[in-house]
Amino acid sequence: MSAAQLYTKYTRVWIPDPDEVWRSAEIIKDYKEGDKSLQLKLEDETLYEYPIDLPGSELPFLRNPDILVGQNDLTALSYLHEPAVLHNLKVRFLESNHIYTYCGIVLVAINPYEQLPIYEQDVIYAYSGQNMGDMDPHIFAVAEEAYKQMARDEKNQSIIVSGESGAGKTVSAKYAMRFFATVGGSASETNIEAKVLASSPIMEAIGNAKTTRNDNSSRFGKYIQIGFDKRYHIIGANMRTYLLEKSRVVFQAEDERNYHIFYQLCASSSLPEFKDLGLTCAEDFFYTSQGGDTSIDGVDDADDFEKTRHAFTLLGVKESHQTTIFRIIAAILHLGNLKIQGERDGEVCSISSEDEHLSSFCSLLGVEHSQMQHWLCHRKLVTTAETYVKSMSLHQVVNARNALAKHIYAQLFNWIVQHVNKALHTTVKQHSFIGVLDIYGFETFEVNSFEQFCINYANEKLQQQFNSHVFKLEQEEYMKEEIPWTLIDFYDNQPCIDLIEAKLGILDLLDEECKVPKGTDQNWAQKLYDRHGASQHFQKPRMSNTSFIVLHFADKVEYQSEGFLEKNRDTVYEEQINILKASKYQMIADLFQEEKDAVPASVVPKRTPRINVRSAKPAFKAANKEHRKTVGHQFRNSLQLLMETLNATTPHYVRCIKPNDEKLPFKFDPKRAVQQLRACGVLETIRISAAGFPSRWSYPDFFNRYRVLMNKRDLSKNDKKQICQTLLENLIKDPDKFQFGRTKIFFRAGQVAYLEKLRADKFRAATIMIQKTVRGWLQRARYQRLRRATLALQRYARGHLARRLFQHLRRTRAAIILQKQYRMLRMRRAFLRVRSATLTIQAFARGMFVRRIYHQMLQEHKATILQKYARGWLARARFRRAQAAAVVLQCHWRRLRARRQLQALRIEARSAQHLKKLNIGMENKVVQLQRKVDEQNKENKLLNEQLSMLTSAHSSEVEKLKKELQQYQQTQQGDGKQLLSLQEEMERLRMELERAHGEREVLEDSHGKERDLLRKRICDLEEENALLKQEKEELNSRILCQSEDEFARNTVEENTQMKKELEEERSRYQNLVKEYASLEQRYDNLRDEMTIFKQTPGHRRNPSNQSSLESDSNNPSICTSEIGDTEDVIQQVEEIGMEKAAMDMTLFLKLQKRVRELELERKKLQAQLEKKEQESKKSQVIEIKTEVASEHEDFAYNSLKRQELESENKKLKNELNELRKAIADHATQNNSSNDVQDGYNLLLNQLKSANEELEVRKEEVLILRSQIMKAAQQKETGKNMVKERESISPNASWPNSDRHVDQEDAIEAYQGMCETNRLLEAQLQDQRREHEEEMEALKNQMDLMQEELEKQQQAFLQTLQLSPELQVEFGLQQEITRLTNENLDLKELLEKLEKNEKKLKKQLKIYMKKVQDFEASQTMVPVERRAHERSMQVAVQRKEKDFQGMLEYYKEDEPLLIRNLITDLKPQAVSATVPCLPAYILYMCIRHADYINDDQKVHSLLTSTINGVKKVLKKHQDDFEMTSFWLANTCRLLHCLKQYSGEEGFMTQNTAKQNEHCLKNFDLTEYRQVLGHLSIQIYQQLINIAEGILQPMIVSAVLENESIQGLSSVKPVGYRKYSSNAGDSSYSLDEMIRQLNTFHSIMCDQGLDPEIIQQVFKQLFYMINAIALNNLLLRKDVCSWSTGMQLRFNISQLEEWLRGKNLQQSGAAQTLEPLIQAAQLLQLKKKTSEDAEAICSLCTSLSTQQIVKILNLYTPVNEFEERVTVAFIRNIQKQLQERNDPPQLLLDFKHMFPVLFPFNPSAITMDSIHLPASLNLDFLNKV
Repeated sequence: MSAAQLYTKYTRVWIPDPDEVWRSAEIIKDYKEGDKSLQLKLEDETLYEYPIDLPGSELPFLRNPDILVGQNDLTALSYLHEPAVLHNLKVRFLESNHIYTYCGIVLVAINPYEQLPIYEQDVIYAYSGQNMGDMDPHIFAVAEEAYKQMARDEKNQSIIVSGESGAGKTVSAKYAMRFFATVGGSASETNIEAKVLASSPIMEAIGNAKTTRNDNSSRFGKYIQIGFDKRYHIIGANMRTYLLEKSRVVFQAEDERNYHIFYQLCASSSLPEFKDLGLTCAEDFFYTSQGGDTSIDGVDDADDFEKTRHAFTLLGVKESHQTTIFRIIAAILHLGNLKIQGERDGEVCSISSEDEHLSSFCSLLGVEHSQMQHWLCHRKLVTTAETYVKSMSLHQVVNARNALAKHIYAQLFNWIVQHVNKALHTTVKQHSFIGVLDIYGFETFEVNSFEQFCINYANEKLQQQFNSHVFKLEQEEYMKEEIPWTLIDFYDNQPCIDLIEAKLGILDLLDEECKVPKGTDQNWAQKLYDRHGASQHFQKPRMSNTSFIVLHFADKVEYQSEGFLEKNRDTVYEEQINILKASKYQMIADLFQEEKDAVPASVVPKRTPRINVRSAKPAFKAANKEHRKTVGHQFRNSLQLLMETLNATTPHYVRCIKPNDEKLPFKFDPKRAVQQLRACGVLETIRISAAGFPSRWSYPDFFNRYRVLMNKRDLSKNDKKQICQTLLENLIKDPDKFQFGRTKIFFRAGQVAYLEKLRADKFRAATIMIQKTVRGWLQRARYQRLRRATLALQRYARGHLARRLFQHLRRTRAAIILQKQYRMLRMRRAFLRVRSATLTIQAFARGMFVRRIYHQMLQEHKATILQKYARGWLARARFRRAQAAAVVLQCHWRRLRARRQLQALRIEARSAQHLKKLNIGMENKVVQLQRKVDEQNKENKLLNEQLSMLTSAHSSEVEKLKKELQQYQQTQQGDGKQLLSLQEEMERLRMELERAHGEREVLEDSHGKERDLLRKRICDLEEENALLKQEKEELNSRILCQSEDEFARNTVEENTQMKKELEEERSRYQNLVKEYASLEQRYDNLRDEMTIFKQTPGHRRNPSNQSSLESDSNNPSICTSEIGDTEDVIQQVEEIGMEKAAMDMTLFLKLQKRVRELELERKKLQAQLEKKEQESKKSQVIEIKTEVASEHEDFAYNSLKRQELESENKKLKNELNELRKAIADHATQNNSSNDVQDGYNLLLNQLKSANEELEVRKEEVLILRSQIMKAAQQKETGKNMVKERESISPNASWPNSDRHVDQEDAIEAYQGMCETNRLLEAQLQDQRREHEEEMEALKNQMDLMQEELEKQQQAFLQTLQLSPELQVEFGLQQEITRLTNENLDLKELLEKLEKNEKKLKKQLKIYMKKVQDFEASQTMVPVERRAHERSMQVAVQRKEKDFQGMLEYYKEDEPLLIRNLITDLKPQAVSATVPCLPAYILYMCIRHADYINDDQKVHSLLTSTINGVKKVLKKHQDDFEMTSFWLANTCRLLHCLKQYSGEEGFMTQNTAKQNEHCLKNFDLTEYRQVLGHLSIQIYQQLINIAEGILQPMIVSAVLENESIQGLSSVKPVGYRKYSSNAGDSSYSLDEMIRQLNTFHSIMCDQGLDPEIIQQVFKQLFYMINAIALNNLLLRKDVCSWSTGMQLRFNISQLEEWLRGKNLQQSGAAQTLEPLIQAAQLLQLKKKTSEDAEAICSLCTSLSTQQIVKILNLYTPVNEFEERVTVAFIRNIQKQLQERNDPPQLLLDFKHMFPVLFPFNPSAITMDSIHLPASLNLDFLNKV
């Protein structure tokens, strides 16, 4: 791919910048080959011309697409170079506040200088068990990867933490150790993990100090090995230290401090135990005040000192040793304050004997004052001949004093390290270990001395090991994917290491110069120039002859040779050491003794799992100082041992970065960051990755991401691998730019960015097309809107003008009309005058003319009449003449034609054939006519018969109707007479009324005036009264509102407070039970270990008596006191041993006392509730009995009895038929056997008797049925008669009566119609009756509901007048009464059904036993024995009928009972029986022991039962079905002990039969308490098992499962997993729902109480919510819009499951609210302030930290989504400031809600329980 293809327009690049190191710019003109510069546009819109033709200048680095920015792994970037790495870290640190980032196998940690809530216990549990690339980068992820690889590969691991001072190395190492201590906690009570963590404050106090770069800088290197056993629990630890900065004890630069322990001791000097140390504030001592300020902001030295002392105590350091340590530290401070007096120009010095600091120093160390005074200012010179004592100069004395102080502190430091290692040492064999190396990073200062040289030498060795390991991992990855491997050239710093440590290297020359008597730093520097001047890694400065330059891998460093020899020798005078050896304090004397048998550091082979580690700094040897090893030699040996240890382990790297030198939170300095990235090897990792194939994609991810670049023909193929290969070969022409592995595609650097560019171009083109279309549509829509608006404007304007014109025309027309009318009126009046005159003239003239015309017309009319008659006579005469002539002509013509026809007929009649034809036709017609006549006769007969029948029926009906009519008329006549009499009475009353009206009118007139006056007065008074009433009502309403509000508020507050207190008390109680169980388990583990250690042949302890907690604490004797309990415990103390039992006794007695107090409180509350419950239930039972009518009870009982007998008869018939067939077949096969024949005859007799019983029952059924039918018919006869009369109408018409119907068919049709009418009438009557019954029932229900409503209203009014306490009690009473009313009806039905079931079971058992006896009788020969057995069977049946619900067993059968019923019982064995059958059986055994008054038997049985249940649960710790089974049985046994205890509060719902089964002699209240504790333990175990099964499913099922296919798109991959995480399984949501279904079905099938099932699922759904939300808060890849949509859909599926299982009331759905709000937060808009307000109002269940964390993690999946801006997040934080949210970021998924076991009595009676034969309980006898 050419540069011209990459450097095109709109491509962004990185250019160097002096301030920001790298700066982003955008190309504004395509680059072409040969161009001398690039045309760029910077981010501030300024243009810039970047030259590329200058020597050394190349094309700028390309910038990654925005979709790749913010990656969790730097190696996932397409362009791997320095600016890309720096920008990615900057974006993650500043915008998202992510301090951790992966760089391949390296974790880059940036110090935030702020406490972040990402290290809590919940975060540790969230990362535990997760793969390294699945979660966001974190130190816990690296620690988990190391722990997992140690367990999987069984290889030791190392975590190497490095970085500058102030970068956070110590904190990172501390958190890594905290993770191991939490995840790999010790199994015993040694608390080794607490000791490991306790070593941190001690080492920080004596090894950390404040520097200019860090307030808590580690001034030494340490390597801590944490040892694990085979179960990967922590068993011990060891620590190695490297190169303590001793010079800090005597010198501190400005604004720095000495080691923390000095200031801590000074801050606590006022304590009474430190009065004799002679200390004051730190400013008074020279060794602690050289840096200026002696305090650190935010640090309390006194408080830290208490933590240090507590850590010493925890690690087992004695108080005397602690006192000596503090004396030594105080002595060092006093030593620094010695006043040295110089004499003779400083050549001779002395110290005053009265110097108080010298006295304090000597007294604190226990040495002689005079000797120390003398040898501090003198030294001894030993020659071959004699010994000289020489005075030292002032400078030499100060140096000697400082050397002594440094030596004392170094020896003390080594002693503390040795004792820490002793405290962390263990005798248990170490299986593997994880080492944590906290070592200084590469350092360079203005003045670099011996310490910096050693530090940089160690970093050179670590960098070499790091480079080789990274190279090895890259090679393994390529070989695993089977792609061609070419050697990558990476930086090898072996020459630089050889320069330092090889023969005649820098260290060798330094040791050689130290051996020279008068060696100097200048001579050593000259030797370096001469020896290594030609080396490529060594340089000589131009302006100095005492310094040298070493070219390290990170940078070149100039070292000042001054002080190298002195620091390498580390000289302390022998005389001063001898004085300290003679100290009167043994510890101080031992501190400076020689190590005669010092063991050298041995090289440990790689295969050895254990490495003996010790302090790298051996003890000081003073006597033979010329042969003593130098500091450089010691450091080289310890470093060699460290490298051998690291090479024998699998390393993990953490590189700490310091973002700025001002220690400001979340401020990023690019210059400082780049320096550290270069120094710590991160960029070298990037360079190695970029040299190979840094970008890796799996085939499915590549296909999903770049399928937009494929054509349809390729997409039609099924092989995705082949499709990807075809696409890459078409897009990237250079085959060296990519390689195809087995599961992944490998790309060179920049290729993924090129593919992203092609993809973005494709999307850009599609976007432009979409934008073009959308913009055209928008413009068209805009134009159409404008056009419609213009037309509307025009329309309104034209309308306005038209209305104006219309108004003008209207006014003009009105004026014209007015004118017209006026003119018309004038003209009309004139016209009318002329017209009247004209009409008068015309009238007279026209009258004259008309009369003339009339006379003329009259004459003409008369003439016309004469003419008419004359003409008529003439016309008639002519017609008669013509008619006569026509008749004559017709007669002649017709006669002629008739004669002609007659002649033709005569001729034809004479022929014979014609006659024959006529005869044949006539015969046929005659036959047909005869047939028709016959048929018509028949039809007439049938019709006559039908008509006669119909007429008779009609006449009968008419007669009936007439009779009824006569009766009706008679009744009407009688009514008429009554009506006349009533009318007479009415008239009489009317007359009287008229009289009364007259009198009334008189009275009304007389009193009218008075009434008006009274009315006026009354109205006035009523108005005044109304006003007063209104004022009174207003005042009353105000008072009531105030009182009600106050009362309601007080009651609500009191109720909530009481509920909270109750929940807290319950949770504390259950936590105590849980702690008790864990202590019991821990005791069992210790007991097992002791038995393993002390096991000898022939000596075994009885497991039933091992634990005092099992026998005594859980199973107290019946009706015993505390004294009896303590006596039992004392006996077991004597049996087990006083040491262990003492601990158990104290703990047991404390727990027992607390449990008894809680139980007493619970009993008081329960007694009050039971009293109220009994009173309410008694009243309700009486009311219900009075309301129920006796007739309905008899009718219901008869119907139920009839149905019962019918079902029994059917079943018995079927069974008898089957038995008959089977026995008949069997008898036919075995006819030869007489015994079989006898048996067959016997069985037939039994069957006959059974048939007779059946016949009797049939008769009973018929009698009952007839009685019921008669009762029903008597009620319905009247109604049916009326309805039949109404159904027959007298005027019935037959629509088809005019048609001809066959008589027989008509009769049959009539009968069929009658039958159908009867059936329809019967059905209608039944429906009407049912409807009436339903209406009556509904009316009754309405009446009952109204009564209940009135009662509730009265009760509510009463409660308002009561006090809050009485209100609570009254509310409880009302709730109890409501529940009892609802349950009474159900119980009655259950009792009837149970009776029916009992009868059927008894009959079935009888027949089954008969069949079994028959089969057994075939094997027995004697007939008499069979007869005897039959008589015994009858006796057994008689006993079953009298079964009292008790089971008897012998004492020696108790272990067998426990084994068969508890230990060896499988839940499947009793799945087809009554739920909780073992509990009922145990109670029946307890009841028999109570019946015979045997307290020992009761005690033994209950004790064995509880121990057996515990044993089973311990054996099946991971079996959900078994745990659920015994939880159900334990609760049922507890309910039985309560229900049949004889206490009135538990017997309210018992039947009379159940009350007979109560206990008579013993009070088992204490055992009920123990069973309650056991139930809580089983419930907690059940929850733990369910959580263990569900926990691996939650993340993949809820967060990662794509329920909505195609919604989420693939983002470029992040972290590259180097570890082989084989066996990772993903779960779908359906699988998790199936698992929940399994849990639900198991608990329901085993009869667990519904309330407990609801609590179980509430707890499980809380865990689902907590784990999913915690994972969401720790994963950047799932915080996107598409994931929010998937998550909301998955949650809706879980809510639908809850509704389907009727678990809405359990509160499980409410526990998912935080997860729902998180999903909604991912889907909401995140731009404007309105969006911020919506988020704040919506996310009420999420804390502020969680909301901000999700917004920081929100990642766009494609280029078209926008990131959440920092300003928006700040706005959210501002709006949420007022919230008082908890500081924890994650939810505590191990939180457990307190469980309640409500009393749930059983309706089953003990005498109805059947013992199945599969339980093998034949030794139990029914009583």
